[in-house]
Amino acid sequence: MKASMKSLLLSVLISLTTQAFAFDRQALMQAYFGVVMIQGHNQKGGLTYGSGVVVAKDKVITNCHVLRTTNRPWVARGQNSYEITSVKADTWNDLCLVTTENLPLKPVQLGKSSHLKRGEEVTGMGHSNGAPAPLTSTGFVNGLYSDTQSNGKVIRTNAKFRMGASGSGLFDMDGRLVGINTFKTAGKHGSIHFALPIEWLELLEKQSAITKFPIKGKALWEEDEDKKPFYMQAAVPESRGDWPKLMQVANNWIKVDPNSPDAWYALGLSEENLGDIETATKHYLQSSSLDADNMDVLIKIGELAKTRGDKAELTRVHAAITKIDADIGQQYQQFVDCSIDC
Repeated sequence: MKASMKSLLLSVLISLTTQAFAFDRQALMQAYFGVVMIQGHNQKGGLTYGSGVVVAKDKVITNCHVLRTTNRPWVARGQNSYEITSVKADTWNDLCLVTTENLPLKPVQLGKSSHLKRGEEVTGMGHSNGAPAPLTSTGFVNGLYSDTQSNGKVIRTNAKFRMGASGSGLFDMDGRLVGINTFKTAGKHGSIHFALPIEWLELLEKQSAITKFPIKGKALWEEDEDKKPFYMQAAVPESRGDWPKLMQVANNWIKVDPNSPDAWYALGLSEENLGDIETATKHYLQSSSLDADNMDVLIKIGELAKTRGDKAELTRVHAAITKIDADIGQQYQQFVDCSIDC
């Protein structure tokens, strides 16, 4: 079966990213050794686990929901364990900063989620499925969402994490911690993963330390569906392929924020999958006009243009992709069987 333009270009993007984005192997290894497991026993005596990242001497950041079911959590690395003596908790933002003693691990370097760009390569490191050593998962930034109440941007990525990796680190390719992997959606159309910005650590450090466990409190991603930010509302129907629901969310999103390229992209995606190609194309173009560097939407526009044999649009898309990345533009050109001038 012939691959679709989107899947082929995605594979090209992945292969070229290792060339386009330089990475620091040593810094990533140092980051790896700053990732730990958070463990504890629940009321039934079973073992609970999550992940965390060393951000200062004897201090580890993790998700508060990791600490919900245990009265006596500890930090673990290999066969060694370190009792948690106190915690600073921001339960709504689902970030907890735990303190332990004599932790012989160096803090990781801190980056900024606000410096990330859509399409940038990132690496997740955490104890997925309770693995004794951290597992890594590389992916790309698919979305960045601002919070008007604080600094930093919530990161949408396809760097996968599984149970046990809540509280794990999302790092840029220079080994800097940019986010904490926290929640995800899953469905037949793939999983969507979100990391909270490391900038929120600054507010977390100002909280009062407490010593009572477990930690209780609802997190922002557990809010009633209609009260969540639109980017969260859109993630569930997108991953499940519920296109009428995605269309409803996208239309509501556009009413509130007509300048959101993600809202127009979500609307176009729902319309394309419901068979309204003409309207989908119109809304993909609207998304692209608001964010000219969004490779995902350009690939969508090109895919639909190739389907209808629109050579002029393919030429325009080729020029736009080349402007973002000349290597990918060249691969795109070869895919659509263009000459230099298309």
